Amino acid sequence: MANGKQKKSKKKLYIFGGLGVLLLALVAIVIFQGNKEEIINVQTEKITKRTITQTVSATGKINPEFKVVITPEVTGEIVQLPVKEGQVVKKGELLIKIKADAYVAQKQRSEASLLSAKSSLAQRKAELDKITSDYNRMKELHAKKLSSDADLETAKSNYLSTAAGYEALKANVLQSEASLKETIESLNKTTIYSPMAGVITQLNVELGERVLGSGFSQGTDIMTVSDLTSMEARVDVDENDVVLISVGDTAYIKVDAFGDKDIKGVVTQIGNSAKTSGLGSQEQVVNFEVRIRVTNLENNLRPGMSCNADIRTETVENVLSVPLQSVTARGDFNMPKEDGAEESMAKVVEKKSNGNKPEEIVFIVENGKAKSKKVKTGLSDDNYIEVKEGLKGGEEVVNGSYRAISRDLKDGSLVKVEGKKKSFTEKKN
Repeated sequence: MANGKQKKSKKKLYIFGGLGVLLLALVAIVIFQGNKEEIINVQTEKITKRTITQTVSATGKINPEFKVVITPEVTGEIVQLPVKEGQVVKKGELLIKIKADAYVAQKQRSEASLLSAKSSLAQRKAELDKITSDYNRMKELHAKKLSSDADLETAKSNYLSTAAGYEALKANVLQSEASLKETIESLNKTTIYSPMAGVITQLNVELGERVLGSGFSQGTDIMTVSDLTSMEARVDVDENDVVLISVGDTAYIKVDAFGDKDIKGVVTQIGNSAKTSGLGSQEQVVNFEVRIRVTNLENNLRPGMSCNADIRTETVENVLSVPLQSVTARGDFNMPKEDGAEESMAKVVEKKSNGNKPEEIVFIVENGKAKSKKVKTGLSDDNYIEVKEGLKGGEEVVNGSYRAISRDLKDGSLVKVEGKKKSFTEKKN
């Protein structure tokens, strides 16, 4: 019995001893793996000098630079419409004629009224001449003591009354003349001629249709005459970008109808009034209209065509540059420490509360390790950004992956370059 108990005790001792050794081995492995520094895979690109052109992109429509919307000033029926949409017209060419019978009759009435007023004026002029003569004779007689004061006062009163009537008739004649002039003006407005040479790009009426004049209302938009020899793109630019644009900036326009072909233009006008859409909602957008004159009219551009414009606002030549994705923003509270020391949570919270602004940094690779560099950036294009301070040129800058640049990399991190990422210039070639 004693030998059996001793065997069982030894067996238990072996089992627990083996488990203890296994546990110690596992702890040692965990500690070893925890102390092993992670190697981060990255891609790099050599820093070189380039020409950077800052551009502002916008969308809009093609429009004639000069166009006139024809609206009648008188109301009536269209009796002549010798033009059609798409027709080329010359300056002074007949566009439309409105029925003028009512205006002709009004002109005849005004002429008759003027004739009557002039006749009355002539009659009153004769009376005034006679009474003026009588008044002058009475003044001479009174001076010689041959007439009484009462006779002189009566003659003067008749003279002043007749003179006042004569002036009233003169005013009546002037009024009749103005009325006739206005009537003739209205009659002339029944015939509309083209104010410019161009093309009828829009025709909104038909022969026999009645149109409304613009005297007391908006009136009917009859047609639009456009000068298609001078076209422009009218694009909407975001409020944050419009401050970068100046009159005279070069732009390249792409029209959807012509594929990827670039049409050159120049900025001629920048809007001062904002165009707001989605007012009061989360989708509220504030834009400003920018007009770009097309300088090479090689294509058959038509009003209303959709377009995209890239406006070149500024260019710097032979400057150090890095890929856009290489630049990341890090605040003091999350900047890695060169000696690998960790800050206390209280210190981190304190730095956050101080409102430290994030700083722009890039990571370069030296001897298999990442090293952060604070940089000051300038202009950027679609692919690269200018570096004004912080780099000398020739360094290998990390340009991938995005996770490594924005989160994983720290000063002193071990890195493995998977292969230099091709620059955008090399990709195009």
